[in-house]
Amino acid sequence: MYHACMESPLRSALRPLAALSLIGAPLGASTPPAKPISSADIVAAAPAEAWIAVPPEDLLVLDLDGGARVVVALAPGFAPVHVANIRRLARSGWFAGITVNRVQDNYVVQWGDATEKKPLPDGIVGSPPAEYARMAKGLGFRPMAYRDAYAAKVGHAGGWPVASDGQLAWLPHCYGMVGVGRNLAPDTGTGAELYAVIGHGPRHLDRNIALVGRVLSGIEALSALPRGSEALGFYKEGTPRPAIVAARLASDMPAAERPAFELMRSDSQSFADWLAARANRRDDFFIRPAGAIDICNALPPARARR
Repeated sequence: MYHACMESPLRSALRPLAALSLIGAPLGASTPPAKPISSADIVAAAPAEAWIAVPPEDLLVLDLDGGARVVVALAPGFAPVHVANIRRLARSGWFAGITVNRVQDNYVVQWGDATEKKPLPDGIVGSPPAEYARMAKGLGFRPMAYRDAYAAKVGHAGGWPVASDGQLAWLPHCYGMVGVGRNLAPDTGTGAELYAVIGHGPRHLDRNIALVGRVLSGIEALSALPRGSEALGFYKEGTPRPAIVAARLASDMPAAERPAFELMRSDSQSFADWLAARANRRDDFFIRPAGAIDICNALPPARARR
């Protein structure tokens, strides 16, 4: 047993090494803190198993007359009848030649047949059910821990942003989401007229219109279109309008030409890390992390498939 004031042989042996390690070291030197990992870093480092491919039959590819391409991921799990109509419209070539008729600042871009007289192809369901929400059970909904102004809970399921009241679940109107234009109820729209959100999420539209997808690529082309000068952003009669020259499902395109996309799996560890980083930003720019995040700022990351 060593007396309290005595030094052990091990401590004596380590003393010269400790002294050497301090030679030339500046006073107060310490190991610098690790640089915080950003949400972009997490996306870049996410392993292959953290991603899920969007089926090619769920990718609607729109080519505009100015050369821009818009790719929309369809959501048959939320609006199966409307999505089936959209697929039929695309496969029949019906979308080719229709125009963008409305561009309302901080709101939506809307496209369809301006005359409202173009015959719909055979097989279109003319009066789809109101697919504004679905049963939450079996969806695999993973709620976030943050409050929401429009729903009891918001979170994610299958790569989609989701809002829920505990019984029903629905897609929220966030930037880039795509919905079906309709007239007054009981009309629900057929899918022949679509719109994309290009402004602050108009969440008051949730559960009032069928949302059928999300723009994965090309939203910048839609949001940059000239604003309409008439009420609600409609183009004035006789004004030249951007046209859709082609609309196809990726599954109907030659394999070498079809676009391919992946969404980050909302049940993956990478997504959990990404969500935490988005809600608690500690990048060099941020002074005070918010400790919260809005569902419209938490759309699952998407990337072109390599």
